[in-house]
Amino acid sequence: MEIVEYELFEVPPRWLFLKVSTDTGLVGWGEPIVEGRAKSVRSAVEELMDTYLIGTDPQHIEKHWQTMYRGGFYRGGPVLMSAIAGIDQALWDIKGKQYDAPVYELLGGRARDRIRVYQWIGGDEPSEVGRAAREKVDAGFTALKMNGTAKVRHIDTPAVVDDAVRRLSEVRDTVGEDIDIAVDFHGRVSKSMAKRLVEALDPYDPMFIEEPVLPEHEEALPAIAECTTTPIATGERMFSRWDFKNLLEQGVVDLIQPDLSHAGGITEVHKIASMAEAYDVAIAPHCPLGPIALASCVQVDATSPNALIQEQSLDIHYNEGSDETEYLSDPTLFEYEEGYIDLPTEPGLGIRIDEKTVRERAQEDVDWHNPVWEYPDGSIAEW
Repeated sequence: MEIVEYELFEVPPRWLFLKVSTDTGLVGWGEPIVEGRAKSVRSAVEELMDTYLIGTDPQHIEKHWQTMYRGGFYRGGPVLMSAIAGIDQALWDIKGKQYDAPVYELLGGRARDRIRVYQWIGGDEPSEVGRAAREKVDAGFTALKMNGTAKVRHIDTPAVVDDAVRRLSEVRDTVGEDIDIAVDFHGRVSKSMAKRLVEALDPYDPMFIEEPVLPEHEEALPAIAECTTTPIATGERMFSRWDFKNLLEQGVVDLIQPDLSHAGGITEVHKIASMAEAYDVAIAPHCPLGPIALASCVQVDATSPNALIQEQSLDIHYNEGSDETEYLSDPTLFEYEEGYIDLPTEPGLGIRIDEKTVRERAQEDVDWHNPVWEYPDGSIAEW
C-alpha cells in the first residue's frame, strides 16, 4: 500500500481538513490546524506530503513521524507540529481501517468504556453565565468551563478580581456542589494578577484553573500554586513531549492539555500522556476544534489511564455558523449522555466524514482570525 494523493479543505468555522488517499482505496482524514493560521499550516502540510509522504507506505507511522520531525534541521513550533499532527491523524485512520479496528485497539486497547466531557459556557467576555450553566446542566453535562476574565492589565484593580469572583459564584450558586466548574485564564493574566485571582476564586472550588500564565512564564507556576489549593492545568500551547518535560519536572501542574491537532497528533500525545502518568498528572486534551480532532482525542483518551475529561466544541462561542457534527455522516457518534461520550467502535478514528458537505463548504470564504485586544492606552493585550 502507498499514499498516492492528498487534498486539503478549509471549512467553516475555522478548520482545515486533510484527506489522504492510498492506492488500495483506503482513505484517512486528519485535522491539521492552528486557529487563525490555516494558510500557514496548509503550506507546511503540502511541503511534508510532497517531500516525504507521497509514494510511501502509510502504515509506517512512527518512522514517518520521526522523518517529518527530525528530517528538518529546524523543528517544533505550532505550525510544523500542527501539520505533523493532521498527517499523523490521517495515517492512524488509514491503519485502523486496514486492520478493521479502532485506533485505540492498535495503541494497546481501551482503559475505559467512555470519557467524560465538559461544556463551555459564556464567551470571550463572559456574561449571563448562570443562565447558560443551568441550561447545560439540564442538558446532562456534569462539568462546565468558563473564561475567568476579559483583558486584564499587568496589575489591575480590585474590581477585576471582584468581577471574576462574581461570575464564578453565580455559576456555583446556580448549579450547586455536584457540578464541576473549570476556569480558563487563557494566558491573559500576569503572574501578579494570577496570584490574586486564584486565591480569590479558591472558596468556590473550581475543578481546575487553566493557563493562569502564558507557557513562556511557566517558572511562575510554583509561586501561583502556593496561593491556591485548586488544581492547575496548562499545555494547550505546548507542542511536543520536550515542551512538557520541564513542566512535569516542576511538580506543580495537576492536569496537562496537549492538543491533538497541535502537539504532533496521536503518536506524540499518546507519549505525552504516558510521561504525565509517571508524574501523577492527569491529561485533558485541548479541543475547541472540529470532529476529526475530537475523534483523535477520544482515541488517546480511550487508552490513557490518566485521561480525566475531554474538551469538545459543541455550542462553543467560536463556532458561529457551523458545528462539529455538521461534517459527519452519522452525527450520533458524538452524542453526549450523562456528560460522557462512548468510545467509538468503528475502525480508524471511528467517524465517517460527509465528504459532500466538506467539499461544498470548502467553497466558502473562510478567513478566521482571533481578535486583537488593546488596552485604553493603545498597547496590545493578551487575548
